[in-house]
Amino acid sequence: MNGVARQRTPAPKSAAVRSDPQLALITVTVMLGTVMAVIDTSIVNVALDTIGGSLGASIDDIGWVSTGYILSQVIVMPLNGWLTARFGRRNFYAAALALFTIASFMCGTAGDIWLLVFYRVIQGIGGGALQPVAQAILMESYPPERRASALAIFGLGVLVGPAIGPVLGGLFIDNYSWPLIFYVNIPIGIVAFIMTMLYIRDPAHVQRDHSPIDVIALALLACGLGALQYVLERGQRLDWFSSGQIVIFTIVSVAAIAAFVIRELRDRHPLVDLRVFASRAFSAGNVISVVSGFGLYGTALILPLFLQNVLGFTPTDAGLALVPGSIATMVSLQCASQVMRFADARIVLAAGLAIFAAGAWWMGSLNQYAGYWDVFWPRVLQGFALGFLFVPLSTTTLAEVSNERMAGASGIYNLVRQLGGSLGIAVLIFLQTRFEDTAQSGLASSVTLANPNVANALHHGLRTSQLYAIVVTNSTVISYDMVLRLCGIVFALSIPLVLLLTVRRSASHATETALEL
Repeated sequence: MNGVARQRTPAPKSAAVRSDPQLALITVTVMLGTVMAVIDTSIVNVALDTIGGSLGASIDDIGWVSTGYILSQVIVMPLNGWLTARFGRRNFYAAALALFTIASFMCGTAGDIWLLVFYRVIQGIGGGALQPVAQAILMESYPPERRASALAIFGLGVLVGPAIGPVLGGLFIDNYSWPLIFYVNIPIGIVAFIMTMLYIRDPAHVQRDHSPIDVIALALLACGLGALQYVLERGQRLDWFSSGQIVIFTIVSVAAIAAFVIRELRDRHPLVDLRVFASRAFSAGNVISVVSGFGLYGTALILPLFLQNVLGFTPTDAGLALVPGSIATMVSLQCASQVMRFADARIVLAAGLAIFAAGAWWMGSLNQYAGYWDVFWPRVLQGFALGFLFVPLSTTTLAEVSNERMAGASGIYNLVRQLGGSLGIAVLIFLQTRFEDTAQSGLASSVTLANPNVANALHHGLRTSQLYAIVVTNSTVISYDMVLRLCGIVFALSIPLVLLLTVRRSASHATETALEL
């Protein structure tokens, strides 16, 4: 009888008894914070030249406006479980909103480049907390059978935000002034803070942790992740391992992360609960998350560069060209949440990987004569694929995680995706540069008077400088096409990884079972 009674134990009442109006208010509250944090990772990028000119900063110095924000984000993300237990979910989320909003105001008032970098680091501390905590709140607020829909809503902010950021940044810079890209966060942050205090409550399972802070573990985490992100962000600029800085930071990163992992696994009350990786679904999902982050952030950077450097788009036009893909993502997120009700999540995820691979390969066929509509359809295909990636991947990855571990697991999951994105950006930019050099050398070697076509073109008035420009343009096109097609190959090769996910029943059923144990 006891066994039967236990099997029929309902899902936690905190999720089951909430009415739709309550869920709607909770959803709006956490999505406001998520959208702010995600957009701020990309909105500043189109304004860096303008900010640098206004503050008299060098190209190298102005890069820290973006790098500093991401560095602080990745350090905070894995600490969300511990910080939630320390301060309570509502207090922690409200504090992150307040910190992010105040730092946004201070960024807009900065009159010195290094003061701006300092405020951006503070802003990143708040932003690094918003995404994982928001995801954990949604996962716990919605009943198991509706969590795919909740993740679809969360995906709108995570997937669409990076594409909206450059558009907003371009519009603000072209029509107003750069401080507005920070000031726009202030009213949103205030509203989100008020709604958090009104509608977000600590779940019953969150127990306050008042144990002493493990300063050594915290220092190892900060050094390890900070050094790793520095290598990924600055490696290309410093020519990777030919730079002594990159070599030193790589050694520091590997040593610090290894020491941190060993220390945490031995600690009964760790800062970061790495034992969630004992779940096969969570481990496999994070491996695939690296690939999805690779595609989401890597191609989000490569495509605007291709549009501007090859097709001659302005920053605003390049941002607007990405909007159709974002609209396709909005549609596919809702479709995926419905398909997940009756389809195996692994099949849905494999379809998403395959569709994105096809879109990236298609995009790799463009040349310097392409127009808006040539970009439109492959971009829509890529955007549509992202919805079928995010929903099943998030659902299956977190399905076996209990509510008590959800905040920490969500922080790790978001961190892995962020690091996958940073890795993707670093690898793709490195390869694009190398491919361009190789292609230019190959094309230039054939541009001699011994080549009849070259001799004939010069005879008919084509100048040497024009011929060189043609070589440079073609080599640039070849390099971007090769990188985009490489993305397609990576996604196609990652499809077999879905077999590592242990999904024997629907994700919602698996989640419900995990909650009952």
